Amino acid sequence: MVRYYFLIATQSFLFEQEPIEEILRERVRHYQLLNKELDFSLTTNIDFLNQLDQQHIKNSFVSPAVAVISVNPRFINWLKLRMQYVLTGSFSTSNLIEFSNLIQLKYNNYQ
Repeated sequence: MVRYYFLIATQSFLFEQEPIEEILRERVRHYQLLNKELDFSLTTNIDFLNQLDQQHIKNSFVSPAVAVISVNPRFINWLKLRMQYVLTGSFSTSNLIEFSNLIQLKYNNYQ
């Protein structure tokens, strides 16, 4: 089982009010300097919440939402402390391929 941690906010908040693109770009650069593999992704597909019995989180947003998903709980907590108006949570899955297809992970889009 792999444990994932996520942060969810509205698209307008993350893309217009918070510098999420800059934050993630800096994080990618930091990982590259350390030769560390990326352990996070940004997705606009939050349908994974439906299959994780987390529908109550999805229902909390009146506009489209965005999620940052990571296996690093400290990174998600750091993002939460840096931003306001976000929800966080976690889940475990044993089927990484199914999960990756569900949220369409695209790590290379940050570079």
